[in-house]
Parts: sequence; structure tokens; C-alpha cells
Amino acid sequence: MAKRDYYDILGVQRNANADEIKKAYRKMAIKYHPDKNPGDKQAEESFKEAAEAYEVLSNSDKKKRYDQYGHAANAGSAAGGYGGGSMNMDDIFSQFGDIFGGGGGSPFDSFFGGGGGQSRGGRRVSRGSNLRIKVKLTLEEIAKGTEKKIKVNKQVVCSTCDGTGAKDKSSFHTCQTCGGAGSVRRVTNTILGQMQTTSTCPTCNGEGTQITSKCNTCHGEGLTRGEETITINIPAGVSEGMQLSMSGKGNAAPRGGVAGDLIILIEEIPHESLKREGNNIIYDLHISFIDAALGAGVEVPTIDGKAKIKIEPGTQGGKILRLKSKGVPEVNSYHRGDQLVYVNIWTPKALNKDERDLLEKLQNSANFKPQPGKNEKSFFDRMKEYFE
Repeated sequence: MAKRDYYDILGVQRNANADEIKKAYRKMAIKYHPDKNPGDKQAEESFKEAAEAYEVLSNSDKKKRYDQYGHAANAGSAAGGYGGGSMNMDDIFSQFGDIFGGGGGSPFDSFFGGGGGQSRGGRRVSRGSNLRIKVKLTLEEIAKGTEKKIKVNKQVVCSTCDGTGAKDKSSFHTCQTCGGAGSVRRVTNTILGQMQTTSTCPTCNGEGTQITSKCNTCHGEGLTRGEETITINIPAGVSEGMQLSMSGKGNAAPRGGVAGDLIILIEEIPHESLKREGNNIIYDLHISFIDAALGAGVEVPTIDGKAKIKIEPGTQGGKILRLKSKGVPEVNSYHRGDQLVYVNIWTPKALNKDERDLLEKLQNSANFKPQPGKNEKSFFDRMKEYFE
């Protein structure tokens, strides 16, 4: 089933700014929130759909890729994309710290006395930061897709304390400020009466516990520096500047939190003889005027290896030959571009006496006189001929 357009889901125009997108998502989140629609599966799906749309459109990089490629940019967690489509309820509730204020959780907690704005088991879940790396690809790798094994230096979970940050289990104590709830409630007197709000506990940062003795390896951080070899499956058809995303392959988060994402920036290595223009490949072929006049069979390089093409007798300089489906495929598509061979007539700069005598004998021949109206076509005529 095809995904709905993210802008349609949130009910905003494609030129909507960040505040308009945020406001639209807040409205949708309140309308379809599970607390307001208990047992309503359709409302739950709409709630997740809105969260997925906001997760993409609220991020400038993901929004740019979505505007350019649509859902095709989301090639999956292994291949790349912008990460939409795999959110669970924990991920969604973690957004509410930005949308509704406080530490996340349900926006109805402060009105209905719910539990404290955390996203997992009543506790706030931390998230690791994203990592960005550059991957250089040859034109052949881009055309066929490739697998890369990359060593990434990043924050990893401390192996001594398993990411808890504590020296041992006895080092954990219930937070005295929130009593282990991870959140605190405040009652404010207003002209409408008493209003109750819930926010993340400032003492334990929503974890519900405090550490009295820190781990000697990570000094309470729960993280250390480490190296991980990551396998990246890059789909065919990517281009210079495109960004792929691998969910959960970024910096680790302490105390059982969610790891960040790994953002892969694509760089193209220039080819020695081929040039890419969109999904088409351009090659400049240089032939002698003798081959152009008599015709010849020549080999040209392609991204699939050598290909033999026929030069018809009387071929003019500037003619464009097409090798169908010898270009670069579109991302997540079976369509493939063409290779365009631009014919250039090479003229020798130095001639020996015999060569000069031979050419001088031919110089006055009618067949060696330019006949623009007969045997030459304008650039626009040649382009029209190619596309037809």
C-alpha cells in the first residue's frame, strides 16, 4: 500500500515553515492520542502516521531529501533514507518533550494526572547523538550498488558497568526528589483554580534513581570511546550529496537508552573518461576524419565494461550516439539512464610529405567540400533526432 504524502497527513502546504509544521503535528497528536481514543485502532494508526510525518518534516536534512525524492529516499535502515516508517510508541512519545514541553510522555498527563512524561516503563529514555561520515564511491559502484565495511569511532556502552554508570548494583538509590517516579508534579493557583503540571525530575533527569558510587572505567557516564565495523548496503543510483541513514548505528546512549543514527554522506569519485549527468553517462569519442568518412567499428568504455559501436560512413562531428540503458539506474527503480556518445572529429596537427601530397590531391574533390545543407545537421536537429 502506497504511503500518503507527509504534507497531506499534517494538512500543511509544501512551503510550510518549522513552526507551522510543529503546530499542525501538535493538533494531530492531541486529536488522535491513545489516551483520548482508547481502543480505537484507526486513531492509533493516524497517531503513528502523523508522528512519522513530523519526524521527517521537522528535520531539515530529511525534509530536503523527502522534497526531492519523496518516499523513494527511504531505502530502509540498511540501505539508507531518512528513517521514517519504523517508529514505535516509545519513539513517538519521546518527541513530546519538544512539542508539549516537559520530559515527554503523554500531553494529557498534566491534565488527567497521568504518570510523568517518560517514554519507557515510567522512566525517561535518553538518546545518543547522530554520527556523520563520508563515503566515497566510484561511478561503477554507484551504478551497481555496493556494500561497504566502515570502521567508525564512536561512543559505545561501557563494558564494565553495561552502561549503567554505576560501580555495582548497590550503588543505585531511589531518587529522593521524585521518589523513583522520574517526574515531579507542581500545583499552581490560577484564576481558573488549581492547575497541575508534570515535568522531568531535575535531580535524576527522569531516571528515578541516583548513583552513589560511579563506575571507575566510564566515571559514571555509562559510555566509552570504541570502534565498530559497520556494514553499509548502498543502493544503486545514489548521487553526490545524497544522505543515507542507518538507524541505531550512531553514538550509544547511557543506561539502556536509544542509540543515535549514522548519517552517510555520498561523495562521487570522478571517472577518468566518463561523466555523469543525472542518470545519463556522457562520453566524448574522438575519431579521425578518415574513420568518419569511411566508417569504422570502435570500442568505448561504459560502466559495464567495453562496448563496441559502429561509426557509419559520413558521420559528422557533433553527432550523438545513444547506448540505451547503459547509464545509472534511479534509486529504488528499474529505470536506467542511457550512455550518450558525443562524436568529435580529430584533425592531425602535423603531416609528413606523403600525407600532405595525398590530402592536397583530395582537397579539390567535391566530396571533400563542406555541404551544410546536404550532409550537416544543426545541434538542435541532432538533439531532436536523438530524443525521437
